Amino acid sequence: METRSAAVPSLRTNDPEATKKNIIEVAYREFAENGLAGARIDEIAAKTKSSKRMIYYYFGGKEGLYIKVLEEAYTRIRGIERSLDLAHLPPREALEKLVRVTFDHHDSNPDFVRLVMNENIHNAAYLAKSPAIQKLNARAIDSVTDVYHRGVEDGLFREGLDPVELHWQISALCFFNVSNRATFSKIFKRDLGSKKSLASLRERAVDMISRYVART
Repeated sequence: METRSAAVPSLRTNDPEATKKNIIEVAYREFAENGLAGARIDEIAAKTKSSKRMIYYYFGGKEGLYIKVLEEAYTRIRGIERSLDLAHLPPREALEKLVRVTFDHHDSNPDFVRLVMNENIHNAAYLAKSPAIQKLNARAIDSVTDVYHRGVEDGLFREGLDPVELHWQISALCFFNVSNRATFSKIFKRDLGSKKSLASLRERAVDMISRYVART
């Protein structure tokens, strides 16, 4: 573990929030590419308008910066979900929209997938240290729960499903599309990242989730 004195750095900035944002943005990519163990504060400092000393002052060390990056990653995706305003959509339309947007987010943000994969290697030890992430993800389940219960009340969705498991299934279909694309494409000699493949996989994900929850 890297530690450093919390003394105020001599390097000054007129916009500390912009500096911290810049550091987090660069660190996001560094941790996604190299994981917590492989990422280097020196590299992050060299790619930002800051210094190693400033990074330690703002974030307390590499682990502190890593947790802030995880918070940023989950803040972004939960912000996108909130912007969908699912509560004002019919339940079936809301669920289908959630699947499509989740699929598109993961496909467009492979660094998010890599960060989550890296954190799973650590058994979510650092994620557990962030109350902010816990609150963000609790709200995500609340949203899925609302959509599901409205669908049950309307006679569209079958009873007895667990919203956490439903969220898990949506995430699994969208996450695997990025996490295992390279190996699947090589093994089966098929470009699963092509526009045609992505369009098909996206709609199949929607179809599978829709059929899973549908009342029969």
